[in-house]
Amino acid sequence: QVQLVESGGDLVQPGGSLRLSCATSRVIFSIYTMGWYRQAPGKQRELVAAITSGGRTNYGDSVRGRFTISRDNAKNTVYLQMNSLQPEDTAVYYCNAQRSSIANYWGQGTQVTVSS
Repeated sequence: QVQLVESGGDLVQPGGSLRLSCATSRVIFSIYTMGWYRQAPGKQRELVAAITSGGRTNYGDSVRGRFTISRDNAKNTVYLQMNSLQPEDTAVYYCNAQRSSIANYWGQGTQVTVSS
């Protein structure tokens, strides 16, 4: 069973920063593309950022330039550094590990709330 363990969600003021973490097994981490998605109330889940096993990154248009995804191969952990947070970034953030349409796994989600 694939486990993705997320942490780092919190309440933060507009303009603030947060870092999310997602840890998984070495086998998964070494060959899967790791990503972060988010889902706000009443909206569809959307891609925030993804990083391949080779380090290639991809970002959603709404976060490009503010968020940075990275991976620590020694810790089998992927990070999402979020800067200049705005209220519209409020959502449940989900860690994702994907290798194919079938090999596609999700974490339990972590709440990020941006509010004054």
